[in-house]
Amino acid sequence: MSTIPKSETVAHTPGRATSIGVWILQVVLAAIIAGGGISKLAGDPVMVDMFADIGAGQWLRYLVGALEVAGGVGLLIPALAGLASLGLAALLTGAVITDQFVLEQSPWLPLALLVVAAVIARARWSRTEAVVGTLLRR
Repeated sequence: MSTIPKSETVAHTPGRATSIGVWILQVVLAAIIAGGGISKLAGDPVMVDMFADIGAGQWLRYLVGALEVAGGVGLLIPALAGLASLGLAALLTGAVITDQFVLEQSPWLPLALLVVAAVIARARWSRTEAVVGTLLRR
């Protein structure tokens, strides 16, 4: 009777489960963020009004929309996922601050998305270090 030692089974399963879980988070966050970016770039009246309320001008709507679409795409590219999640974490930090102090509305959605981006950034940290190291050596 042949059996797989428990240590191999236990060591292998959590790594794969974690990887699948992080990929699911990446795909969901990419869809939410890129969807928001597309609505900003397309000129959704709600987004136009929101950026008018912010008072920085519509150029900011285009910039944020482009960054969101780029970040969403970056989350789906394995080599860029960590960097994209770090960039989105910075963008979402700005969204939390803007919602709370400028728009005076609940910051819970961007805060929740920020936590997800941080989890992805942490999970992809070793790959992010490798990519940055490669870029710095050039």
